[in-house]
Amino acid sequence: MGDHRKLFSISINLFSVIFLFSFTLADDAAIMNKLADSLSPTPSDWSGSNPCKWTGINCDSSGRVTSISLASKSLSGSLPTDLNQLTQLKTLSLQNNQISGALPSLSNLTNLQEVYLDNNNFTSVSPSFLSGLTSLQIFSISENPNLATWLIPQDLAQSGSLVTFYASKANIGGTIPDLFGSFPNLQSLRLSYNNLTGTLPSSLAGSEIQNLWLNNQVMGLSGSIDVLGSMTQLLQVWLHANGFSGAIPDLSKCTLLFDLQLRDNRFTGLVPPSLTLLPKLVNVTLQNNKLQGPVPDFPSGVEVNLGTTTNSFCNSKPGPCDPQVTALLAVAGALGYPMNLAESWEGNDPCQSWVFITCQGINVTVINFGKQGFTGTISPAIANLTALRNLFLNDNNLSGSIPDSLTGLSQLKALDVSNNNLTGKIPQFPSGVTLKTTGNLLIGTNSSQGGGGKSDSGSNTTSPDASPSGKPNATSVSSGLIAGIVIAVVVFICVVSFVFYKCYTKKHHQKPQKGKEVVKNGIVGTMNGYAGVKSELHSHSSGDNSDIQIFEGGNVAISIQVLRQVTNNFSADNILGRGGFGVVYKGELHDGTQIAVKRMESGVMGTKGLNEFQAEIAVLTKVRHRHLVALLGFCINGNERLLVYEYMPQGTLGQHLFDSSVNEYPPLTWKQRVTIALDVARGVEYLHSLAQQSFIHRDLKPSNILLGNDMRAKVSDFGLVKNAPDGKYSVETRLAGTFGYLAPEYAATGRVTTKVDVYAFGVVLMEMITGRKALDETMPEDRSHLVTWFRRVLINKENIEKAIDSTLNPVDETYESICKVAELAGHCTAREPSQRPDMGHAVNVLGPLVEQWKPSCHGEEDSYGIDIHMNLSQAILRWQSDEGTSTLMDDLYSSHTQSSIPTKPSGFSDTFNSSDCR
Repeated sequence: MGDHRKLFSISINLFSVIFLFSFTLADDAAIMNKLADSLSPTPSDWSGSNPCKWTGINCDSSGRVTSISLASKSLSGSLPTDLNQLTQLKTLSLQNNQISGALPSLSNLTNLQEVYLDNNNFTSVSPSFLSGLTSLQIFSISENPNLATWLIPQDLAQSGSLVTFYASKANIGGTIPDLFGSFPNLQSLRLSYNNLTGTLPSSLAGSEIQNLWLNNQVMGLSGSIDVLGSMTQLLQVWLHANGFSGAIPDLSKCTLLFDLQLRDNRFTGLVPPSLTLLPKLVNVTLQNNKLQGPVPDFPSGVEVNLGTTTNSFCNSKPGPCDPQVTALLAVAGALGYPMNLAESWEGNDPCQSWVFITCQGINVTVINFGKQGFTGTISPAIANLTALRNLFLNDNNLSGSIPDSLTGLSQLKALDVSNNNLTGKIPQFPSGVTLKTTGNLLIGTNSSQGGGGKSDSGSNTTSPDASPSGKPNATSVSSGLIAGIVIAVVVFICVVSFVFYKCYTKKHHQKPQKGKEVVKNGIVGTMNGYAGVKSELHSHSSGDNSDIQIFEGGNVAISIQVLRQVTNNFSADNILGRGGFGVVYKGELHDGTQIAVKRMESGVMGTKGLNEFQAEIAVLTKVRHRHLVALLGFCINGNERLLVYEYMPQGTLGQHLFDSSVNEYPPLTWKQRVTIALDVARGVEYLHSLAQQSFIHRDLKPSNILLGNDMRAKVSDFGLVKNAPDGKYSVETRLAGTFGYLAPEYAATGRVTTKVDVYAFGVVLMEMITGRKALDETMPEDRSHLVTWFRRVLINKENIEKAIDSTLNPVDETYESICKVAELAGHCTAREPSQRPDMGHAVNVLGPLVEQWKPSCHGEEDSYGIDIHMNLSQAILRWQSDEGTSTLMDDLYSSHTQSSIPTKPSGFSDTFNSSDCR
């Protein structure tokens, strides 16, 4: 009996294996039949029940599909969604066809080794597309320009056997992930012609990459390329047409490198001599940078484009620079070769209009780097400028110590290194040198010996009045101190008397001006819709906060010291958000007034962009609308640009829609959502109207109107919309660069028009209706992209009810309103720009829906200087009439000088000068 039972069990198990095997084979055949049905034209011999006999299909001995090879077959159509059920698939070759639609997930195809999808018309990528591909060696998806923006997934780290990754012209966004420690065999990485941003990941240093193509990113990769110096296996490097900056690193260890493309970036500093000695190098491009120093001398066998007219070399041919130029470039090198120095320090004579340099005759006598935001160290090479008399390095972020070599400058009279981060011992300077070192908390202890040590009132100064021994004369110090106190008291009394006199005369004689309020109790009053800013922003650097100011909108130059103070030195704890052009910080003044400070990164724009920036300020200060956040002021600090706005305390629309449970925000009612949507539409419509009024810079391309191209990020600076009736919510208008809001034409070709904004607005409407984010990777694949899913919902009006945010629970009247807004959202997100309405249409649709909730009093609207019930042309004319802006275009066209922005608003403190902010 036992033998019979054992035989029966074996039979059952064998039957189960055969059954499962047959079922799996049937699965492969079913999926291959779906593939045949979805492709057009179907390959001629793809018939019959056994796909292993079809052309281009290979199977293993058990009949499982292992390879699909359909390259260059002129195929169109799409791919089935369950392609990843071909679990034995090793090779997928579909390149050089016209296959379109979504790319199905290949997740968990653990046997898949090679994927060729390049040169097709795919439109989207699943977030889990490359998950679990543990055997993947070659992946190629280049030349798929119609793909919606996607990110290189972190899941790719699971593909530890990866050798080749090609994804050029595949519309990849975001940053390059720091995954390269996971790929010990990776040799080729090609990501050209995408929209990657950020810096090169540090893990590249440990990789075995030989071919690195990152050229021609839309916005441009940035930062240094120092990591290349550790990539000893490099053969070919294409980094051209980006925004890389800093110096070219020492590549002497990259002895296999034969092709180096660095043109059209923002490189500064000297070309390292080691670059000319690389034994394999045959091709190099360096033009259209700001490289400095001697012209590099490459061997005759190297094809090189130096761009001697587009860089800042000291001569047009190889050879040493003037000794003073060499010394100054070493000084710049210790600071990291700042861009503003590279743009000015051209030629071989530093006495020919070099910025921050003053000469007497042919000798450099003054270096004034004060308040430039420089980082780095103080170069000992300064000692080679033997005629130097004054050296000002104050109010920067310099570290390290004061070089001892500076004590040998026989002509030196003044050295100011105050307010840095210097450390170490203070050198012994001669008695005739005035030395200032205050504000360096970690600098060495003060010495009572020698001329360089004794500190007076914490200022660490020495003066010619010191005794020969270096010890101050007690009598002279005492008498000098008494005299100084007497003078200070007299000056103080005079100043106080003058201030009281000015306050009295202003109070009794100044006539009220429309739309302006005098500052009271140290606070700047609200004017024409601009929120108040404490007067310390106007006069802090002068040390006098008692001046009564008249606030002139955003024409307020604010010192970098004040902005550092109110943002706690730009603390990471104060970061409100990050954008492509910089970081936004929250600031709080001493009276509790909150502001938002947009700090544009130093690599974004150089000195040559100063006039454009100032012309923008001239426009932004005139832009007024009750739904736009006000620009309060600006700061130009060296190569840095900062803008100050009123702060919106109640968070963003996204926080109220998506994060209400986490952030304890109450969910928005439908009434609130529609009202916000109308305010957004009115705000954006107003911006579009300004664009139509030709508020553009003459020196920019015609497409770069106020809402155009590289000025988009600058528009977003003030493109926050305030919600009626309480004006407390800030709502991002979701401009083109925001991931998940890309209009098709922007995603494929980078074109930016007002219709891109309309598309983005349609996405915001969908978010308001559904309470869902534009891109939600936690949702199933067919529902993760809001626009694609919601447009399918709109096909049948009965489906809308199921898509509505569950917190709304609409009644019949509200449901009809939601349907109208849903229809508008569909029109706004039409694929073809010509099929999308203008923003004015959105205002017309939403206006009647809000009309039933409109407050009976319109006083608040009128107080902003804009009657939103006027048509736009009437509003523009009224604005120009009230503000005298009919000549604004002439002002802009003459903005090539700094006079396009008043250096001081009316009533501005005379002691606050331009150097405080530059």
